Amino acid sequence: MAAVAALRPRVAALGRRLGARGDCDTFLAKGSANLDKLKNLCNEGKEHPSTLFQLYTQAVLDITYFEENQLVDEDFPEEYSLQKLKELICVLSEPEDLVRECNIKEPINILGAELLECLYWRRGALLYMYCHTAKERSEWLQENTAIFKKCLNDGVHYLMKMLSFRCPLQLDEDVSLQDKDTARLLSEGVFSDTHLLAMMYSGEMCYWGLKHCEGKQESLESVDPASNSELGSRPQSISLDFQETGRVMLTKYVAVCEGPLKGQGWNTTTAKQMLHYFVKSHN
Repeated sequence: MAAVAALRPRVAALGRRLGARGDCDTFLAKGSANLDKLKNLCNEGKEHPSTLFQLYTQAVLDITYFEENQLVDEDFPEEYSLQKLKELICVLSEPEDLVRECNIKEPINILGAELLECLYWRRGALLYMYCHTAKERSEWLQENTAIFKKCLNDGVHYLMKMLSFRCPLQLDEDVSLQDKDTARLLSEGVFSDTHLLAMMYSGEMCYWGLKHCEGKQESLESVDPASNSELGSRPQSISLDFQETGRVMLTKYVAVCEGPLKGQGWNTTTAKQMLHYFVKSHN
């Protein structure tokens, strides 16, 4: 079976990754249990590929979550965090690579929207957290503007892709929802708190890009070609319009927070300040 043949080396690699850390953490323990179950199913050779791929994806998410938390707790050490970031993003790209390797054109048909959203959210949020720390390192930032811009660019692309998997609800006569606020959220493509955070994170990263990178000579193409992408197997080579993308994302975020989610604890002060900066920089 092609799916099992493609899975085996990846399961072995994930097992080695897990073995270096033990199962001292809840997420590592969950990842270990899923890997054991996956190995048994592969040996039996009876399970549908979608079940195997989904189980593998969940193990990837659990094991990398532990490693991501370590990086955050250590405040992204300057000496090795960029390399670790690249490594984690590559691992989080593996489930989609696996599906495509098996000649399945649309990963969503096998993995489902929820798992794909998780994979893109985790990559985008990880880059957001890294950039949040890196922007405060003025000396590093001055010397590595191109790398910082690429982190922002890739991070926003991942988050925007995460927001694209489920179509916003089209409100018309055939849709009957008693809760008008819920209907408005679904029509804006906000299916969870994570979707809303993705909008805010995207807008904030665009703000950092406009503030720290625009007007500098470095471009995405000037990142050291030896590393090809500092950040994973399929780099986002199209440079974003930080001003326009950030404006769109934050406008939607503010509209949702002050509309259907008003009084629910979502703060818009920072988002409005950044929107003002976008308008000012555009003028």
